[in-house]
Amino acid sequence: MTSRADLAREIAASFAAVGLETPEREARALLRVGLGLSDVDLLARADAAVPEAEAHRLRALAARRAAGEPLARLVGRREFWSLDFALAPETLVPRPETETLVEAALAVFPDRAAPLAILDLGTGSGALLAALLSEYPAAFGIGVDLSPGAARQARANLESLGLGARAAILVGTWADALAGRFDLVVSNPPYIPTMDIAVLDREVREHDPLLALDGGPKGLDAYRAIACALPELLRPGGRAVLELGIGQEGDVAALLTAAGLAPDGPARRDLAGIARAIVTRPA
Repeated sequence: MTSRADLAREIAASFAAVGLETPEREARALLRVGLGLSDVDLLARADAAVPEAEAHRLRALAARRAAGEPLARLVGRREFWSLDFALAPETLVPRPETETLVEAALAVFPDRAAPLAILDLGTGSGALLAALLSEYPAAFGIGVDLSPGAARQARANLESLGLGARAAILVGTWADALAGRFDLVVSNPPYIPTMDIAVLDREVREHDPLLALDGGPKGLDAYRAIACALPELLRPGGRAVLELGIGQEGDVAALLTAAGLAPDGPARRDLAGIARAIVTRPA
């Protein structure tokens, strides 16, 4: 039988051959997730044998990764805000930069005991909504997604995280047919200009759902719809936190201002220094 260490080296070599940036790290991650091990277990028992059937399965997964399929898609799961989310073909893979929205919301509403009413527009896997509900144990949230498949996955994730009793997931177009007002509205909308889809990284272009990527000719269609809806969605003192694409802060701020909203200063930057989370309120 092949040892864990030998299999990791074999897979890392295959990753290096196709130009993956961190082949050793990705190989270890594939083994860790594929074998259901912790980092400590993988390192402490590197000489443990991998049954041939398991090795065959991991080699098959490695071949798909080498062909450009993201690891999260291979294993069907991704961590976000230290919570575990199952993925569906209709959901984006939650990304670290989106955690900037959670940080921005926590800065605006520092009282973790606040009974906030939260709305997540374009909820996808439910990652944003679940992260916020985990931080505000007295809050209730609604997630909306145009995709029935994404809505089903979000509902399942919230249930598995023990948050289902404080959340509702709806299928719909942004805020259409929603009544009531919210303390906090969050959204990671599609913001890639249509013409840019073809030049995205292969992992995104071929494996993320187009519906969650394509923001129209200038990448602003979803922001325009959300901005128009926010004045009727936000309570007095409420805030909306929207994820931004690179270089979009000025255009999105202008749309929000035109809709009668007032951005709360500069957008919050992610760890790469990119303006990522714009916060706005009723003017």
